[in-house]
Amino acid sequence: MTQETSEIIGTDAGDARVTWHPAKQPRLVLAVSHGAGGGIEARDLQALARVLPGHGVSVALVEQPWRVAGKKLAPAPKTLDLGWRGVWPALARPGLPVISGGRSAGARVACRTAVELGAHAVLALGFPLHPPGRPEKSRAGELLGSGVPTLVVQGGNDPFGKPAEFLDGPFELVEVPHGDHGFAVPKRAEITQDEAVTVITDAVVKWAGSLG
Repeated sequence: MTQETSEIIGTDAGDARVTWHPAKQPRLVLAVSHGAGGGIEARDLQALARVLPGHGVSVALVEQPWRVAGKKLAPAPKTLDLGWRGVWPALARPGLPVISGGRSAGARVACRTAVELGAHAVLALGFPLHPPGRPEKSRAGELLGSGVPTLVVQGGNDPFGKPAEFLDGPFELVEVPHGDHGFAVPKRAEITQDEAVTVITDAVVKWAGSLG
């Protein structure tokens, strides 16, 4: 496997950081960013960076400027979009189709900007369909409006939207049984934490392989 590298990218929202996990013979780039409360150390992002390069997909883990600056709280959605736009030229630099992805708030960014940036597809990990306990404040419009092939990977017990709450639409949805918003599963669940993570990586490998 080719060596992991990291670079700082200046954007209009501040400096972002991209950590590359390159495939030896890549045919796609999967660019994924973190949510509003965590970073690229999230278990699902790390698992994708570990597994996908072996399947011809280079993985770029993107840290939004607010994380690079050491801030605790994410800025407004339009500022997140600004940061993502600023990073995009670096993600497209290898000349390969780019899957725009993210977890939680990062998934919303990917959906909102996919058509504008020319994304090949969108990977939405733990899409926050609504704030916990507030199903009336739906963000389904962002997901339905992505405009490109979209895969949603959702925990079965995600308080931001359980799989059954998603309306039918032009996207695929894979459930991580018993998973919460961070895909953590209870100790007593019939699947282990490692198995839950494998559900995610297997789904993304299969889906990425199906993209033309």
